[in-house]
Amino acid sequence: MRYVELDTPKPMSRIGLGTWQFGSREWGYGSDYEQRAAQIVRRALDLGVTLFDTAEMYGFGRSERILGAALGEDRSKVVVASKIFPLLPVAPVVQQRAVASATRLGVGHIDLYQVHLANPVIADTTTMRGMRTLQDVGLVGEVGVSNYSLRRWQFAEAALGRRVLTNQVRYSMLDRGPEDDLLPYAAQAGRIVMAYSPLAQGFLSGRYDAGNPPSGSVRRANPYFLPENLARGTQLIETLRAVADAHDATPSQIALAYLLRHPNVVAIPGASSVEQMERNAAAAEIDLTDDEYAALVTAARQFRPVTGLAAVPKLIRARVGR
Repeated sequence: MRYVELDTPKPMSRIGLGTWQFGSREWGYGSDYEQRAAQIVRRALDLGVTLFDTAEMYGFGRSERILGAALGEDRSKVVVASKIFPLLPVAPVVQQRAVASATRLGVGHIDLYQVHLANPVIADTTTMRGMRTLQDVGLVGEVGVSNYSLRRWQFAEAALGRRVLTNQVRYSMLDRGPEDDLLPYAAQAGRIVMAYSPLAQGFLSGRYDAGNPPSGSVRRANPYFLPENLARGTQLIETLRAVADAHDATPSQIALAYLLRHPNVVAIPGASSVEQMERNAAAAEIDLTDDEYAALVTAARQFRPVTGLAAVPKLIRARVGR
């Protein structure tokens, strides 16, 4: 495993484990998901993974409980990251929600506490006042944000009066917006972009095509999985497979290696099995050549999916058809 080369209180692995699925039945975990989740977490620890990301809204708190129980006595050795859902993120509420998350996780200290979304009405001034208090009393180590623009990320730092270490955003070969401004800022300021959905919910795995679309409700709601978009993505998947063959790897591992080529990026893919966790962790060791990276960039840029309002009628027809 490789780790972020920044001044952090604990080593932060370049590949972490995202636990949105833990406790969320819509992901199809079924009645045995708690046992399977614990196995995934324990194997991640064996592989040197030190970054575990959760949130109070994942499974309405179940994800935090499952993760905390699975980590057990190793909770103090890793970077436990959680997020507050900013329904009313004024300072007292921020402090209350952090205590509740810490209780569910079974920790006395949350290593990285993040604002899950930017509140459109309440400024970060009051939110960060709560975060600063949490840091001062030792309940929170580092502060992060999620789904923030560069301008709001910088404003949050000014409001906190300290570094806001991370910005957790949707980033993959299909969603490359962070490359325009967030990644350059992270490199310049010594910050971290945390990539969620780094495999575009499995689109980049090569498991699906127009004749074999996904069956889960979450993916069916994602326009990337429209048959038309799966067909349009054929060339991108073929490029991923070609590079993967050169490294005796999988398309998913190459898609993760693409992100990790940027030194200030960490990726937090989910895992539905121990085997998937093992494959994700191994991606941290893959070094792409300049030519391979250029080929992936070109293939990604050439992919033109149907998204936004244009995708809505197609999603409705796809759901009715099923």
